[in-house]
Amino acid sequence: MLSVPLPFLAGLVFALTLYRSLKGVDAPGSRRYFFAFLVLYALQGVIVGLHFGYGVKALAPVQPITAAIMPPLAFLAFRALMDEPLEKPWLHILPPLAVAAAIGFLRDLVDPLLLVIFFGYGIALWRLTLLGGADVMAEASLPRMRPALRAARLTAGLMLFFALSDASLAVYTSIHGAGDVPLAVTIMNLAAIAAVIVYYFSPDFSSAKPAAASPSMEPREECRVALSRIETALEENGLYRSEDLSLAKLARRARLPAREVSAAINRATGLNVSQFVNDRRIAEACRLLRETERTVIQIMLDVGFSTKSNFNREFRRVTGMSPKQWRAEARTAQDGGAIKTRP
Repeated sequence: MLSVPLPFLAGLVFALTLYRSLKGVDAPGSRRYFFAFLVLYALQGVIVGLHFGYGVKALAPVQPITAAIMPPLAFLAFRALMDEPLEKPWLHILPPLAVAAAIGFLRDLVDPLLLVIFFGYGIALWRLTLLGGADVMAEASLPRMRPALRAARLTAGLMLFFALSDASLAVYTSIHGAGDVPLAVTIMNLAAIAAVIVYYFSPDFSSAKPAAASPSMEPREECRVALSRIETALEENGLYRSEDLSLAKLARRARLPAREVSAAINRATGLNVSQFVNDRRIAEACRLLRETERTVIQIMLDVGFSTKSNFNREFRRVTGMSPKQWRAEARTAQDGGAIKTRP
């Protein structure tokens, strides 16, 4: 029966998605699982190359085990981006141990076990992404929450794709033989690479903006109290200026659950967390543009933005104009009163 390892290029796909999603994320748990995945990916590449490229049959028993470790590592890397700790993470070592036991005692169980692992972790990761939108990636920096969510969904989709395609391939091989396996594996890998390219270069059609709170409804008292604590935390030691500020960090500083922080901001202001923080950054940028001679780039970095495109986009969202236009109009209007920003 055909053993179904995670192919070398599939490992590359997972590595790319994890790297992109965790870039700039200051979350030790995610980084630990991520680096473990990269080491395993490199090892898997060597194993695949030696086994299929050079006919080293002694590596055949190792290959399914390393394949079985990858889905749990991918799941744990994204799960660690939640602000809620995962209980008993050591339980995720059981699937590869089960594969190792099957190799030693009941070889026919290897393929079914691998398929269950791929499919099970694919479903688990997809369900994780449905818990609360981008806010579920609370440990990611604010600009990285949505890319992290998209990467998690892509990774889950790839797990499910390889589970189904490998199952189909195993059935086909049992009926028609293994003659077409190399071509089928090539097609699978090309499809995975194409999925990554299309997914990451296509626009994000999901709404990045929450539904605005109804202006006719006043936020409840507990919501106003929570918002006051959030604003105080944001100002403390200039936390809003932190380039790697995350929802989880803000929640810890405000001593509130991350979901409560997100809900309070949305209900009281109609903004998401990223927009709320960026509003404060833009307010400070406006002050610096009006009162100092610093360049726009210097001010951008001072207030916590890392990319000019993001700064310009958010500045225009808040004020309706570019930073240079705002500075020019502010200085023209200095004698007649301060320029007003659009809410």
